[in-house]
Amino acid sequence: MSRENAVDILCIGAQRAMTSWLHQALAGHPGTWTFPDFHPVTSSSKEAHYWDWNHKRGPDWYRVLTRPLDDRLKSLDFTPEYAFLTPAQIAECKALNPTARVIYILRDPLARAVSGIRMHTMWASHNAKPEDLTIRMDQAFLDRCKNARIWEHGAMAANLRRWRAQYPDLLVLNYETLRADPQAGYRAVLDHAGLDWGGLDEATQATLTTRAARHVWATPRYGFEPDCLDFLHGAMWPLREALREEAQVTFTEGDALLEASA
Repeated sequence: MSRENAVDILCIGAQRAMTSWLHQALAGHPGTWTFPDFHPVTSSSKEAHYWDWNHKRGPDWYRVLTRPLDDRLKSLDFTPEYAFLTPAQIAECKALNPTARVIYILRDPLARAVSGIRMHTMWASHNAKPEDLTIRMDQAFLDRCKNARIWEHGAMAANLRRWRAQYPDLLVLNYETLRADPQAGYRAVLDHAGLDWGGLDEATQATLTTRAARHVWATPRYGFEPDCLDFLHGAMWPLREALREEAQVTFTEGDALLEASA
């Protein structure tokens, strides 16, 4: 049986916007397939990283990696770094995955940057306790901003425009709405991806409901010195405004962070 797409359901981010949650929730659906983890070539069974790390391996490698054992199943690739692919790369993705269902979860760029910096701080600090660590305005903080690619991940308005040029039916979700009602968001994704819900038996529905209620990949809430938050506020402000205008979404999470630090 030939397959139209290498990947049928493609989530392009945003990083730190519940992509791991959505992947584990969808992976439990009997109509989906997750590829094996070949770390460090892939990043878990969630992120294939074909378009950034593994493009040199060629499209046949990608097709073999992501092809389900049963061709009736829908394959998944949830790699947030795909969000900032170039137009040429997205066109190549479209040729390889012409009818893929694409999902982009948007998050307030300021709040997303804070979460991203905390994640990179966790990696750098190993076993440090959150209460013993405060993120300070120093070279290590600036280095983490660069390594976390906060500007690329935060440029969601521009990312969205590029992806919509190839996938105009791309599903856009608001992280804040998704976090408030994950069950409704999950059902919206199932509908977008063409995955059945009503035809599933009660036991499977109950299992999927439980999976969709789980919190995945929470980072420790390391404290931020006010100067750090002020820096991120200024750096992310143009990106926040561009996203509000482009996507017509309202964000409150970043404003709450600023109010709490005032």
